[in-house]
Amino acid sequence: MDKHNLTVVSEFILMGITDRPDLQGPLFGFFLIVYMISVVVVGNLGLILLTKVDSRLHTPMYFFIRHLAFIDLGDSTVIYPKMLVNLLISQNTISYYECVTQMAFYILFIISELFILSAMAYDRYVAICRPLLYNVIMSQRLCHVLVGIPYVYSAFQSLMLTSKIFTSTFCGSNVISHFYCDNVPLLPLLCSNAHEIELLIIVFSALNLISSLLVLLISYILILTAVFQMNSAEGRKKAFSTCGSHLTVVTVFYGTLLFMYLRPKSTHSFDTDMMTSVFYTLVIPMLNPFIYSLRNKEVKNAFNRVFKK
Repeated sequence: MDKHNLTVVSEFILMGITDRPDLQGPLFGFFLIVYMISVVVVGNLGLILLTKVDSRLHTPMYFFIRHLAFIDLGDSTVIYPKMLVNLLISQNTISYYECVTQMAFYILFIISELFILSAMAYDRYVAICRPLLYNVIMSQRLCHVLVGIPYVYSAFQSLMLTSKIFTSTFCGSNVISHFYCDNVPLLPLLCSNAHEIELLIIVFSALNLISSLLVLLISYILILTAVFQMNSAEGRKKAFSTCGSHLTVVTVFYGTLLFMYLRPKSTHSFDTDMMTSVFYTLVIPMLNPFIYSLRNKEVKNAFNRVFKK
């Protein structure tokens, strides 16, 4: 690449959700409402505080739910405040260092969510298949290990991919075909190391998805085997209700990811990709607290206890 084609980038231009000025106001209102719902009392922040304040929710299951809520809160917060500002001022720019920070934290949170969901599946397996040993197996130490390892592993991948991209050379356009800084949309802007980074992204994405999905599938196969061996219909019903919320969250989250990454390239379009990204970065973080609240009597009771004081 000729030196005159190399670019010193100080900011990037994001394509945004829409290029129609008349839709920016309504979209700002819609995304602001959804983001606030996902954050405040009935959202992820509320769930974090509730599981921390109420002593009856100091169990392994709610320990994992609290960390899932923290990840969902971080996932949406790292993207949407900046997007809302851009919609408000009709200017889809992001500085170089804001882009670095946004990408690093986004990768950290999205990978962490995969493995926290796997840890939660293992927790449900122990609760249903080893109920008498549950408190012994799911000790505080093991819970911290099952949460700590995903955070460390995710931070490693985040730092590796982000540093690889932003220590490479940019050339030509500084327009990112997305509404936030993600690794794949930035690859076309690179004129060095692009193929190496793309290979890393593919390998680690496949490793993350397959390994986390494998833990989920094995856990639920063992759970289903144990449930169908139960003689009591009431026992089966209780077992299904125990893992119902988690299974709903897993189905929505993995279903969205598989739809995005496994569909044929011929079916991809900018609008479809945008809407899918919005769904798993904003809508899913908003839905998760509702799924765990509306389907869970313990959370409802804790909510009543805390707010009736």
